Amino acid sequence: MSDVHAAPCVFGADEQRDVEVDVPHWVRLARFVLEQERVPERFGPAAEMSLLFVDEETIADLNERFLGSSGPTDVLAFPLDEEPPPGGRQPDQGGRGPGSPTDPNDPPALLGDVVVCPVYARRQALARGVPVDEELALLVVHGVLHLLDYDHAEPEETTAMRRREQELLDRFRDLDAKG
Repeated sequence: MSDVHAAPCVFGADEQRDVEVDVPHWVRLARFVLEQERVPERFGPAAEMSLLFVDEETIADLNERFLGSSGPTDVLAFPLDEEPPPGGRQPDQGGRGPGSPTDPNDPPALLGDVVVCPVYARRQALARGVPVDEELALLVVHGVLHLLDYDHAEPEETTAMRRREQELLDRFRDLDAKG
């Protein structure tokens, strides 16, 4: 029997050479956000996402191809699964009963990809007068929240997303400080 509270899987990769990136640290942050957002309960314990750090040329290409915007940007999120898979027994679909964990043979819920450009983040950090790691942390949280349907198209959405970002960053810093 699988554990509904198992940590989601976050794949991390550093595909750039401009800024040193502590991939395991940022993977821990992404996993923390997923856990705080109750992803194992919503999507199942085998939920997966990837966190990629890329150069400006790569993110500019992605930005143009998928969003129709020119030039590099700081972070892009590409959600994959639109809806969480159904849980428990579904009428006429068999199943193991209400509230049963997902079958270990069920495919994982693919949440999507978060792509961060550390060079762009470094420039933003300098402009804001904050450490690069603080900017990268914000971008990782921001990207993961986008995978989970947070948005900032409307003022109230922006306020809610920024508030949640700050809550998550504060909690993670507290945990990180305690070791």
